[in-house]
Amino acid sequence: MSLKQQLQPAAAAGLDHWHAMVAKADLKELATLLHPDAVFRSPMAHKPYPSAQAVALILNTVMGVFSNFQYHRQFASEDGLSAVLEFSATVGDRALKGIDIIRFDGHGKIVDFEVMVRPMSGLQALGARMAQQLGAILPGYQAVQIK
Repeated sequence: MSLKQQLQPAAAAGLDHWHAMVAKADLKELATLLHPDAVFRSPMAHKPYPSAQAVALILNTVMGVFSNFQYHRQFASEDGLSAVLEFSATVGDRALKGIDIIRFDGHGKIVDFEVMVRPMSGLQALGARMAQQLGAILPGYQAVQIK
């Protein structure tokens, strides 16, 4: 059974939209895919970043930080609302592998975007580059309470 068949129709449509944006390396339509209360869970931060604005800021920034980004395998949750996407990329001279865990609501909007990355050297390179670009901005988003 394909991933599309495992996901609920709205989630499958949302995932297709995500893949189309990533394939073009253009996330300008991301706001239309994010639930207003979306949350980003970073591999570098203990507390999540709530709000569609924070999620869009982080994902747009990381799109410019990663080189050679590509998805490899995909899995769906039993309820058909979440997809796990395995990826690889480079940050500077560091190669990394990771997963995006994307949870959709019943309307196909992203409500939770969690990222895990390995090895530690790749995660450190990613964290350093993201801190250069967003270090002064992101802590303000964590201060917001998650519902």
